[in-house]
Amino acid sequence: MLSLLLFNAGLNIDNSQLTNLFKQPKLLISGLLANLIIPILFTFIVSILMSSWHDQDEIQNILVGLALIASMPIAASSTAWSQKSNGNLALSLGLVVFSTMLSPFTTPLGLHAVGFITTGDYSSSLHQIAKQGTSAFLFISVLLPTIIGITLHFLLPKTFLQKAKMPIKDFNLLNLILLNYANASIVLPQVFKKPDWDFLLIILLITGSLCIFAFSIGSQIAKLFKSSNAEKSALMFGLGMNNNGTGLVLASLSLSNHPNIMLPIICYNLVQHLVAGYIDNKLSVD
Repeated sequence: MLSLLLFNAGLNIDNSQLTNLFKQPKLLISGLLANLIIPILFTFIVSILMSSWHDQDEIQNILVGLALIASMPIAASSTAWSQKSNGNLALSLGLVVFSTMLSPFTTPLGLHAVGFITTGDYSSSLHQIAKQGTSAFLFISVLLPTIIGITLHFLLPKTFLQKAKMPIKDFNLLNLILLNYANASIVLPQVFKKPDWDFLLIILLITGSLCIFAFSIGSQIAKLFKSSNAEKSALMFGLGMNNNGTGLVLASLSLSNHPNIMLPIICYNLVQHLVAGYIDNKLSVD
């Protein structure tokens, strides 16, 4: 499903936007740097503010969950939201592809960074995951479908691509719903059988704050560079949305003895689409 989103984005990319992306790469570089720095910095701040929380094990679960969110490349689903709001697809795809290409370096960096502020088994697990790598999975699910989509964009007739644009947008929305359902079904049924309401509330507060902060940073970067609305859209969705599917895979394979670590990842995954829906509506009004 992630691969289909990127294939569709590559298929509908704008030639002029693709050219401008490499002529003026400042937005792409700024977005990639912000995507790396902001979530890690936010996680450090959370570790300080929550140091007096009544259950330190819960905080460790949250910090490791945030580490997996922060260290993941930009989500493929950001291209679907950018496409829906008529954003700059070249910039949107560029953020996804280059953050994925850099992930063999940035993902271990993020995991190690948070590993130094967590404790015990949680810390050692983060350092261990950082050494494993996720390159093959990201290449198959992200880079390959993007390359195929862009290649077909230049091979298929323009009339066909124009007619396919609206059906593809509708398909992307359905695909996003299925993705969210699939991700949520992993953990949420067990959570609500025996809910820990204060733990769930603090997770929602922290992940919601991170998501809103990341979206706002995208808006501020666009404002700083006096970018177009299309570029602003791509930056906001790119910085606000992370590839949590990969984070969930890593958590389920390497941290199965700590299932609560998945909760921040699941929560962020749901929140980022709610915030994306609000931003899409706001951009449409503007």
